[in-house]
Amino acid sequence: MSLQFIGIDPQTGDEESPTVWVDQEEGELVFQGWKPSPELEAECAALELPGHAVGIPGTEAVVRIPARMVDMIREACDVLERAGQVH
Repeated sequence: MSLQFIGIDPQTGDEESPTVWVDQEEGELVFQGWKPSPELEAECAALELPGHAVGIPGTEAVVRIPARMVDMIREACDVLERAGQVH
């Protein structure tokens, strides 16, 4: 895996570190965030959306990322786009 570090939450403390990376080999954004509350996770799992099974597959997870990191997420998207990995 070839991770490119993009940024970390500027308000991060010693024990928390929401982070954004780009996996250039896979053409994917990688996020480290806060675990959701059981209530939020249950709400996400219960949503019925077109083309989406109800529930959260065992290979997926819900994470929370602070909105103040949106510029980092845009930067990560730009990295993938410049590499021609956005279709």
